[in-house]
Amino acid sequence: MTAPPHHPTTRIATSTPEDVFIRGKSLCRELIGHLTFTEMMFFQILGRRPTPAQTRLVDACLVTLMEHGLTPSALASRLVYSSATEAMQSGVAAGILAVGSRFVGTTEGCGLLLKELAARPPGDRAQAAAELARAHKARREAVPGFGHPLHKPDDPRALRLLELAREEGVAGAHVAAVEALARAVDDAAGKHITLNATGAIAAVLADCGVPVEVLRGFAIIARAAGLVGHIHEEQQDPAMRTIWETAEQAVPYEVPLPDET
Repeated sequence: MTAPPHHPTTRIATSTPEDVFIRGKSLCRELIGHLTFTEMMFFQILGRRPTPAQTRLVDACLVTLMEHGLTPSALASRLVYSSATEAMQSGVAAGILAVGSRFVGTTEGCGLLLKELAARPPGDRAQAAAELARAHKARREAVPGFGHPLHKPDDPRALRLLELAREEGVAGAHVAAVEALARAVDDAAGKHITLNATGAIAAVLADCGVPVEVLRGFAIIARAAGLVGHIHEEQQDPAMRTIWETAEQAVPYEVPLPDET
């Protein structure tokens, strides 16, 4: 038999001449002035309001992810905006494109590992973590959420987020999983490896009920705000020419060898 045709629907939003309804709530009467941005974002994405403790932790994660200095995403935003000043969105979009598997978006990679570990019985978690750590070492791959070029021996952001999760009673199976994984990574490496902010954020957001499939989305939302700040600074005190000239000096032209032409 032929399957009946699929008729997609949306449960997110609709509008009338008098109001807008989001997840069944009146935007004008029940949401505006009642929910913070963090609460509204959580509600719109996941379809439920976060608890006060979850709100505090999600907000803390967004604050943590917002700014990282002159990293690739910020540089991309500044350079693209300076080339198209009529379109701020282009600069922000350029920076967002750099939220990937090596920068910021590592929350997703770590989240996938923590999801697997959190599903194990607590008694099996240490062994499973050890297997994951050894497998990454055998492939010469860094474990997502671990390692940092500056923050050693520990990432103060990660420490604060895990501390806050415990204070608010949010820490659960995923925080336990990231702590087990941290011990296993150290054992596999034979030395202490930093649990970085993205690893802690993956654990905290997962214990707040955020699915691993949208973890990177939370990083994108936070980073977008930070990139607007970089663009505003670029408007006031342009750095693009200096960045451009510095790159040219740091990466000089080299005449090709005869066999390369």
